Amino acid sequence: MARRLRLNGTDSKNGGCPAVHEDLDSGEIIVQGRPLTDPADLRQLQHFGPDDAAVAVPRELLVNHGPKEMDRVPELIGLEEFGRLFHHFEHSAWHLETRSGYASDREDEGYAEFLATGRSSMDLDSDWCQNIHRQTQAGKYVGRVRVVDDPPTEGQRFLLSYARCNAATGEDARNIWREDAERVQLPAEDFWLFDSRLVAILRFDDDDVFHDVEIITEPAEVLRYCQVREAAVHASVPYDQFAAQLGTK
Repeated sequence: MARRLRLNGTDSKNGGCPAVHEDLDSGEIIVQGRPLTDPADLRQLQHFGPDDAAVAVPRELLVNHGPKEMDRVPELIGLEEFGRLFHHFEHSAWHLETRSGYASDREDEGYAEFLATGRSSMDLDSDWCQNIHRQTQAGKYVGRVRVVDDPPTEGQRFLLSYARCNAATGEDARNIWREDAERVQLPAEDFWLFDSRLVAILRFDDDDVFHDVEIITEPAEVLRYCQVREAAVHASVPYDQFAAQLGTK
């Protein structure tokens, strides 16, 4: 079975070597770099076995993107503290949504309406919508990219219809097919990125219930999520264009 690898980062300026990946199951670190092949060099390596391979990478790659601790201890915050982040960010808040469905959506009154009519309702007077509208009116950027399966799940179709409400508050609402998300190596996790300095990873159980939030502020890790945002926005399309594509499939 193939490993589940995550790109932790690269210092390459052209998208190639060198890079550091992490095995999400075993925790092993995979370093990608220039092969060391000169026999004179290899003879100097201690404990180098016949099945081993050696690569050379810049020191900065490991400093910037290598693990800083043996076991990462998550920093968790409650939902109330998480909610305050949307009132106090300074210039940008961006969201990646990757799940096939969300329990909170299925419990929404508008979900039943969507199932009956094929179109979700818009509640622009909700606390959420009013706050996001205030933030975007103040010149701040709020955006999201939603990953969609092919064919889309019921929950994903609901969110695509609800994107009208997101856009009405000033959000940059975009979508991307899961195949394309995997092609550009987007992680299979939901998170918000605030001001390019703080990452809030949303943690769900197997029933799509949102439980708590893990905060990341370590600069190298935040940089990796910033790179994810850039790739996601570049590879995605505005929700209305995506909906038009979906109508022709």
